[in-house]
Order: sequence, then C-alpha cells, then structure tokens
Amino acid sequence: MARRPIIEIDDAKCDGCGQCVTACAEGAIQLVDGKARLVSEVYCDGLGACLGKCPRDAIRLIDRDAPAFDDAAVADHLHRTGAKPAPCPSHSCPGSRSISLTRPAKFAPLGAQHQPSQLANWPVQLTLVSPQAPCLQQADLLLVADCVPFAFPGCHGQLLRGNPVVIGCPKLDDAPAYVDKLAAILRVATPRSLTVAHMEVPCCRGLARIAQLALLQAECALALRLVIIGIDGRVVADDHGVLVTPA
Repeated sequence: MARRPIIEIDDAKCDGCGQCVTACAEGAIQLVDGKARLVSEVYCDGLGACLGKCPRDAIRLIDRDAPAFDDAAVADHLHRTGAKPAPCPSHSCPGSRSISLTRPAKFAPLGAQHQPSQLANWPVQLTLVSPQAPCLQQADLLLVADCVPFAFPGCHGQLLRGNPVVIGCPKLDDAPAYVDKLAAILRVATPRSLTVAHMEVPCCRGLARIAQLALLQAECALALRLVIIGIDGRVVADDHGVLVTPA
C-alpha cells in the first residue's frame, strides 16, 4: 500500500450513463446495479482519463493509500473479461476524438530554413534522458506531452528557446516509471525551473500529475509552470508558480 492518486466515484451523483466505463482503457470501471464502480484499485492508473467523460461530475481524483497500479493484472483482467472498451463515437476518450482542422494550403518546401531549431538536447524522450546530462544541470527544464509540438506552432520560439526538454505521453506510456525518472532528474540536475506543457484533453492532464508526484518524491520545492495547449493550437492556459505540497 502507498499513497497515490486514484479515482473516487460519488454514488449519489452517478446516473449510470456508462461514459466513464468506455473512457477507461484499463477496464477499471464497470456498471454494477446501474452505478459506476471501481472494480479493483490495482486497475486504476490514477491519470483520470474518465474525468472528462462524466456529465454529472461524479468522478474525482483523490490521494489516498491504495495498492499500486498493476499493468500485469490489467492485462489479465482485459484478457479474461474483454473489458477493454471498443471504439465508440459517442463514448470515446476526448483525446481520441477525430477532428478535422482547417489549415492554409500553402507551406514551405521540406528543408526550407525560415527559423532555426531551438532544440538544445538529444535524446528528448524521458525514458532515454540521463539525469546526469550536462544540459539538464541548473537548467529551465521543460516536460512536454508529445502531441504539443505538432499542435502548437509556437513550440520552438515560445516554449523551447534553447532550454532542455523531455517528452512523454501520460496516457500510453509508463506513468510510474516517468515519476521515478523525473524525480531522479530533479534530485541530480537540480533545475532552476520546471514547465509542464500538455494538451487540453483530459487524459493529457496526467502529465502535470506526473510532475507533481516527481516533485514530492524528490522533495523538491520548485514551483511549476503549467501551459495548456488547445487542439486548435492556442494557448488555453499559462499558470506560473503552481505550488506542490504534500497532501
């Protein structure tokens, strides 16, 4: 048992619509007697992909003592029960909803150099980055969801600006491993600041949670800057000095 984020369902608010059931890729939520239930704590990854699908605001993330999330148990559960949700246009995760965006037809030819790259480090995938990398030491570190550079046209000029960056997907990647790796970077590299940039879709909010847990694990008093990017490429929110304190 360890203190970690996990969902809590308000039975009084739940109307049994089932939208949270199909939003949970781990099959952690099922309808029982007309109400959504968390069938096992080990199936809940605590990233909250189900939150944005509840029309009754009956689900929230809380920090409490619970068994660790278990990937192997989830795989066995999905295999035995077939609980993994099938794609459904009306009940899919907002982050997976298909959207066509209108963009200008004219574009520069491949390789045209209109603006120099601001990328300052390689590799950028969080799993591959070493906490001892010289570029991370006492730096202004960026933690960026891997969809952000494709959606946000100002990524290089407004976010990177020559600062080191690590990227990952809180929905599809190993979130607990990311917490451990980022905590190691915070302890070893002692960055001056940490900016987290993620998409506006609910499942992407888990990246901010990963950063918060890493700060707590590393016992780092650094304040967060949270930047949220819309699917249309706009900056939806830019919050400086988000405090992270133990629950």
